[in-house]
Amino acid sequence: MRKFLSLGPTPLANSFLKQPSEFASEPSFPLDVYFCPGCSLVQLLDVIDPQVLFRHYVYVTGTSTTIAEHNVRYAQTVVDVLRLQASDLVVEIASNDGSLLKCFQPHGVRTLGIEPATNIAQVARAAGVETVNEFFDRNTAHTVRDAYGSARAVIANNVLAHVDDTQDFLAGARDLLTHDGLLVVEVPYVGELLERFEYDTVYHEHLCYFSVTALMHLCASVGLSVTRIDHVPVHGGSLRVCAGRTEYHGGHAAAVRELATEEARQGITDFARYVKLAQDTQENRRSLRALLTDLRSQGKRIAAYGAPAKGNTLLNFCDIGTGLIDFTVDRNRLKVGSYTPGMHVPVLPVEALLEQQPDYCLILAWNFAEEIQRQQAEYRRRGGRFILPIPQPVVLP
Repeated sequence: MRKFLSLGPTPLANSFLKQPSEFASEPSFPLDVYFCPGCSLVQLLDVIDPQVLFRHYVYVTGTSTTIAEHNVRYAQTVVDVLRLQASDLVVEIASNDGSLLKCFQPHGVRTLGIEPATNIAQVARAAGVETVNEFFDRNTAHTVRDAYGSARAVIANNVLAHVDDTQDFLAGARDLLTHDGLLVVEVPYVGELLERFEYDTVYHEHLCYFSVTALMHLCASVGLSVTRIDHVPVHGGSLRVCAGRTEYHGGHAAAVRELATEEARQGITDFARYVKLAQDTQENRRSLRALLTDLRSQGKRIAAYGAPAKGNTLLNFCDIGTGLIDFTVDRNRLKVGSYTPGMHVPVLPVEALLEQQPDYCLILAWNFAEEIQRQQAEYRRRGGRFILPIPQPVVLP
């Protein structure tokens, strides 16, 4: 393993604080990123107990219209690719509040969620989505298969990166599939991280950062063949990976092998490319701090939009606290009324943006920037300006 990026001691990105008395005792952990020359996997080596990270969770998928629209298209694609019938079972791992599985219900298929966060699993059940409140591993896969039968589709969105034992997770998904079923995984693409300097997507929940090359290695190691990979724009650029049992599909599809060849041409399997990312990260920090400091010196009031995990990485690495931004706003009621980890920026309801009308608003949830600007047209009409931090700090017209 070769370390290329250190973001310093950092608090857990979703560990929001409820009151100032908690500030002094807040723990931090190393946030260092490594590259494996053997399989090209980018990963963290400091692993936080998943019981700490995920048993009580504050991220819910149902607060974004962008994700809602994505989910409808996603469900339709899976139904079409597998030609799902009413008797078929769709299982989603880390199913959160059930937003995606609800999009399968109009198609008449059976659905089941597996969600480790007790509070979020309760939300899903209340919404009519049957949910098993467990962490997923190979043992859980066998328990679910024995109780519900094998699945034609196993879906895992933005969860594979959270798993310490990736091979056990993938082997469990394989065991849960029917002989002709597909595992469908969405993961943020390391190519986008490199191209757009998306260093803020690094936080302790994200243990791995995937390329096509790394995914091929991992899948092959547990008897899965990658049959199809699509690039999707969600979350700053992601891969949607379809994989099935090797004994049914044979080896990786030719188009997938070509994508891996292209990655080698682009340097995504070359350590030097990651060293360059670390240098660009330092420049982004300098530029963003300079922009905000200059605006503050002019007497401008600055707030932020969103309290995503990525935003907390950015705030902490760039040392952006209440000396530079007054508050941030978020639609997630589980975060409103709290303080961001590390920098302790107050999280207010979205309505506060118009009520207080700061001169500038830093979009921390930049992957939803278009949606945010549409929703906050009145803020802009009144003269408010948005700032995007990634890939380069810029004040939007």
